[in-house]
Amino acid sequence: MADRTEPQQGQSPLIGILWMLATGFSFVGVLACVKTVGEGVPAPQAAFLRFLFGLVFLAPTLAVLMRGGLSRGTLALYGWRGLVHGAGVICWFYAMTRIPIAEVTAMNYLNPVYVTIGAALIFGERLALRRILAIAVAFAGVLVILRPGFREISDGHIAMLFTALFFGGSYLLAKKLSEQDGAGVVVAMMSVTVTLVLAPLALAVWVPPTLAQLGWLALTALFATMGHYAMTRAFRAAPLTVTQPITFLQLVWATLLGWLVFGEPVDVWVILGGAMIVGAVVFISWREAVLRRRAVTPPPEATKL
Repeated sequence: MADRTEPQQGQSPLIGILWMLATGFSFVGVLACVKTVGEGVPAPQAAFLRFLFGLVFLAPTLAVLMRGGLSRGTLALYGWRGLVHGAGVICWFYAMTRIPIAEVTAMNYLNPVYVTIGAALIFGERLALRRILAIAVAFAGVLVILRPGFREISDGHIAMLFTALFFGGSYLLAKKLSEQDGAGVVVAMMSVTVTLVLAPLALAVWVPPTLAQLGWLALTALFATMGHYAMTRAFRAAPLTVTQPITFLQLVWATLLGWLVFGEPVDVWVILGGAMIVGAVVFISWREAVLRRRAVTPPPEATKL
């Protein structure tokens, strides 16, 4: 996905910002729904139901996909992506039941950083000194959030570190698959494969969900679908250098949500660490835009639920 420092013909920075704001609200809605369900539904089961409901919204794309068909080699890649992404989804749902919403949001910004590292290791892309320094700042931001030695690091924090790692791997596989198939097919196949991967894990820990829990998880799928749609419109309307900084507002909204709705304390260190991570990601995107190189670092939402 190419990006430029100047808006292209037909682009509108203001419209892009508005769509990115809608993206942020949608993904904060996802956080609220999952937090409401809490530990009442095991993480693998909650993740499975979210993706199962999500297939309803992707039904038109799935119909086109079934008519077109896929090669055996491509199916294998989609299968691997389903495994990797499914693991990340389970870790994310688990973390949501263990640590505050703001910490989940802040640590999720690590996804693009892992992708930058993976692109260098797997695709041989060059890591310039500026990028290495930006990555170092991002990981310093993680240390600011976790503050090892000054407070207990819970299993939820560990789960979020793996969440970002798995989602980064999922994006790298998506990058490879997008060279062969359209974006709609890539997204639809991710939903299908993740649902299949999660099904046996969900059955192993299944508890009968209430109608309210099913409703919240269906709403989660709706918010996630709306978020990805708004994100796509934002990227079409404005360059990444315009829309990327807006993602930091999600951390602000998530912090307010946790404080006002769920009674979670506001942690200034989490906001500071999240700002460091977002700043590093924005800098990497800006440098890529200046150099007019093909961007390999996705926005934080690109690997979200």
